[in-house]
Amino acid sequence: MKDFIINSPLDMHLHLRDDDILKLVAPLTSKYFSGALIMPNLLPPITTKEALFAYKQRIIESCNHDNFEPLVTILFQVDYTYEFLKNIKDEIIAVKLYPFGVTTNSETGVSSMEITVLRPTLESMSKLGIPLCVHGETKGFVMDREKEFLPIYESLAINFPDLKIIMEHISTKESIELLKKYNNLYATITVHHLLLTLDDVTGGMLNPHTFCKPIVKRPDDRQALLELALSAHPKVMFGSDSAPHHRKTKECHDGAAGVFTAPIALQLLTQLFEEHGKLDNLNAFISLNAQKIYNIKPKSKVINLVKKDFIIPNSYIYKNEEVVPMFNGKKISWSIEKINNG
Repeated sequence: MKDFIINSPLDMHLHLRDDDILKLVAPLTSKYFSGALIMPNLLPPITTKEALFAYKQRIIESCNHDNFEPLVTILFQVDYTYEFLKNIKDEIIAVKLYPFGVTTNSETGVSSMEITVLRPTLESMSKLGIPLCVHGETKGFVMDREKEFLPIYESLAINFPDLKIIMEHISTKESIELLKKYNNLYATITVHHLLLTLDDVTGGMLNPHTFCKPIVKRPDDRQALLELALSAHPKVMFGSDSAPHHRKTKECHDGAAGVFTAPIALQLLTQLFEEHGKLDNLNAFISLNAQKIYNIKPKSKVINLVKKDFIIPNSYIYKNEEVVPMFNGKKISWSIEKINNG
């Protein structure tokens, strides 16, 4: 195959940050995607209607008028009232839950995952039909954090059967088993969890630009994720978890967790699905499944890719911000030739 078309690609898990880094990275998504689900873990976090509107406007102003819709979220709080959620329901696509301290800017996350603590907000969300997105990790041993969180996912699924729960950026074969067990569980999968194992992070020289949370796992976990994504299972969708950090906060003695893939995700996924003879399933994984799961109609955008070598840039720069993508400087076999907006 020499060319391929992706229709209205969606990134259902994206970090855009704020200020100058927002102005750097937002156009690198809006150029290639019809829409993206934006994470609310800023400092301070997005927890009010006023903050939501203001952040959405900053995103739109940063996107160079591309045919792109930011699908915004608010950060889960245990004291949201039914009236507040009803009032904001039509402005958000989901509520995002972070356990306290598990990843970047999660210091305002939930300190207790007890059902009795979460119930008031989750019952209101269930009644209103607002999906719950979850960063599912504990603070245990780093390789086991997602697996240790699975009983919490199961408890949420059982106690709130009408609540649509998205297991974000799943990274283990055990998560896949649980995903298939409950009708109200869904999941996003990143491109880096489909391509990397822990060897790619620490197996040779330390590579800070492949360090993320949840950390990439074992080859058998990657293989299980790959089989699920390549089949375009209807309960999974693409979510990049593209998480930009300034170069100096990645290449240092205490480097931040986050992999930046926004401007190269479509090329990498096309190469990966082609290598496995599954290109016919790529549009479902990267758009159609998300449309059905979230009941959304994305803006029209047609991405024409061609079988042509593409060198991933060493970095992307705006003013004093510099962000390094995964696989920087490497050659991949697919390029974006043309983008038709609407």
